[in-house]
Amino acid sequence: MPDTQRITGRALVSHGPYQAGGWKLQNVSLRPLRENELLIEVVASGVCQTDLHFAGLERGHGVHYPRVMGHEGAGYVRQVGSSVTAARVGEPVLLSFSACQTCQCCSRGHPAHCHNFDPINFESSEANRVFWGTEADVSTHSAEPEIFGQFFGQSSFASWTIVQEESVVNVSGLVEGRGDLHLLAPLGCGVQTGAGAVIKAAKAQPEDTVAVLGLGGVGLSAVMGARIAGCRKIIGIARNQARLELALALGATHVVRLDSSTDKGHVTESVRALTDGLGADVTLETTGVPGLIAEGIRMTANKGRIVQLGTAPEDAVVSLPIHDFMVAAKQYMGVVEGDVVPREFVPKMIEWVKTGLLPLHEIVGFYQAEDYRTAINDMKIGKTIKPILLW
Repeated sequence: MPDTQRITGRALVSHGPYQAGGWKLQNVSLRPLRENELLIEVVASGVCQTDLHFAGLERGHGVHYPRVMGHEGAGYVRQVGSSVTAARVGEPVLLSFSACQTCQCCSRGHPAHCHNFDPINFESSEANRVFWGTEADVSTHSAEPEIFGQFFGQSSFASWTIVQEESVVNVSGLVEGRGDLHLLAPLGCGVQTGAGAVIKAAKAQPEDTVAVLGLGGVGLSAVMGARIAGCRKIIGIARNQARLELALALGATHVVRLDSSTDKGHVTESVRALTDGLGADVTLETTGVPGLIAEGIRMTANKGRIVQLGTAPEDAVVSLPIHDFMVAAKQYMGVVEGDVVPREFVPKMIEWVKTGLLPLHEIVGFYQAEDYRTAINDMKIGKTIKPILLW
């Protein structure tokens, strides 16, 4: 393998917000590896709403350009840094988020809530300047690359990328080729977020009733996770009729359709009617819409858990009736990445996919990387739940 400085490939580079036409598929080259990094030949990467969120802003938290997004990657290791032990050259890997592994949350088994999560996964630094553009010869480039990488430790919207070791899940012996990697790419974020939130964060039990607000990739993964947990009632809530029907096919026992009215109280009443007037034991909120978040709290039973998964506007707030909330003993928790340890949870999900417990093929659609606009549009209009770009 040649020196990484001479490796060239393609990347989907964000020069500005997607909606302003700031994304461009272009040729890039990579800087040399550092000791804790791996060079990955990416074969597939899922598209997540978080990619559009962070590359859809003009300014603010974690926003800087030019940058390569993508954080549901799958591929093969082609080089390793001198201190890397997670994988060897030639081995297949799935990619997930990164964490410091030294803070209190990491040491207690909660790396998704790492005290250093934001600077490691979102912020810019000289360390994550990874790519050069290659319109000119590599030898003419300045000493420092000008394109940021390592979004979620990986930046997998690229045919080749340099990733942080903590983002790597070695899946040797668990996959049988590129086709498996194509299908399994989304496990590193969206699927583990939904399924992990039910199984690990909320610790749903067979006697529980579960309500899922929003049936995108995360919400439908939560439905599948609730079925894996054996929950007795699983209620999917969404506006799109096709997604409600898909939720039933994936394990929901009941569905509730959102209407276009501003008053969402009918959703809470419907959930209570389906749960003997008690409400859901576990409510997973994936939309980030403040009005629906408030209804999620209302529709939850005494001693129930409300799990916030959807990203709300940074200035959004929800009012809690303190006395009622205390008396009902509800829990409202924020959860990132399902609160899982990817190297433990991803192999479990792969096994569930193989045995049919996690029918991932029902929610994915495959697109060549150059068709990224079609993939994103299909996700926005609901034609495809989880687009996967193939490199």
